[in-house]
Amino acid sequence: MGKVEKVAKADVGSARPDAPPLTERQAARRRRILHACAQLASRGGFDAVQMREVAESSQVALGTLYRYFPSKIHLLVATMQDQLDHMHGTLRKKPPAGERASERVAVTLMRAFRALQREPHLADAMVRALTFADRSVSPEVDQVSRQTTAIILEAMGLTTPPTPDQLSAVRVIEHTWHSALTTWLSGRASIAQVRIDIEMVCRLIDLTEPVIDAEPQRA
Repeated sequence: MGKVEKVAKADVGSARPDAPPLTERQAARRRRILHACAQLASRGGFDAVQMREVAESSQVALGTLYRYFPSKIHLLVATMQDQLDHMHGTLRKKPPAGERASERVAVTLMRAFRALQREPHLADAMVRALTFADRSVSPEVDQVSRQTTAIILEAMGLTTPPTPDQLSAVRVIEHTWHSALTTWLSGRASIAQVRIDIEMVCRLIDLTEPVIDAEPQRA
């Protein structure tokens, strides 16, 4: 067995969300793969991402690439999670302004939307991958969902754990955000319409705020 095959077998499962933590070398290799994927998608969209080209660009064996990411769909969904992770870090550096949680979430999601808007080919490739994802990609899709949820919850600025109603509102907001991104990419919605939809759905947060009973008046 050659050296490349030994390395590939050692990496089996390391790209899966439920796999053991990656070594420093494996993590660096995974970052190169995701960067190469993002670069190819940015230039030519979904069709430009070919596994052989990703392997060559990231300087890994094709067999090793498939052990990190079993398919192009797995790779692009993981790329979206990685992009959201970087986006989350950027958003943290400049927290959203706004008196109400709904306002802060709307501002945050529009900032995230504009970041994706700057790379429309990449955004289209990642969204198409999410659309095509089957049950085998569920762990990666769940990571994208968790990252989006984390961004929304952080923008809400909760001081206590979210209630079931708040989590339900977050899920609806998340679905609307992804749908708005899809309709914009397909040319069926303008940026102005996207903003209106995002601001409207974020008002659900106001409906989930705990009601504080007024102190009863004394006779």
